[in-house]
Amino acid sequence: MTIAEKVAHLKGLMEGLNCDDKVLNAIVDILEDLAYDVEDVQDALAEVGEQVELIDEDLEALENDYYEFDDDCDCCDDDCDCCCDDDDCDCDCDDLYEVECPACGEVICIDGCIVDEGEMDCPNCGEHLEFEMDEEEEDEE
Repeated sequence: MTIAEKVAHLKGLMEGLNCDDKVLNAIVDILEDLAYDVEDVQDALAEVGEQVELIDEDLEALENDYYEFDDDCDCCDDDCDCCCDDDDCDCDCDDLYEVECPACGEVICIDGCIVDEGEMDCPNCGEHLEFEMDEEEEDEE
């Protein structure tokens, strides 16, 4: 039984008992208004929940299309040549670096595999970027 149904039942009981108490009638009227407001909020919440599920599905599809994760490789980039399935792999794909594109100024977050490759195209403007890491910089990381 919903809140609105319970309030309607209470209102019917009061009418059946010929209760003419103004205070009780006012309380029942307030309860009735609150019950309808609660139903409205529940309906709106259900609608928002459905919209969030749709957004989540769309986001998951975009992530799958954009990142194209390979379940067999621990790397974030399909073009990675660091042989992650090989025990002799000496790169650490979990290391992340921030690089600023000199052409567009966009800050790009790249992983160790891309740094080991030494080059990539800027995802923002397409400018070809090349990386060189000094041994001092590698030791600091």
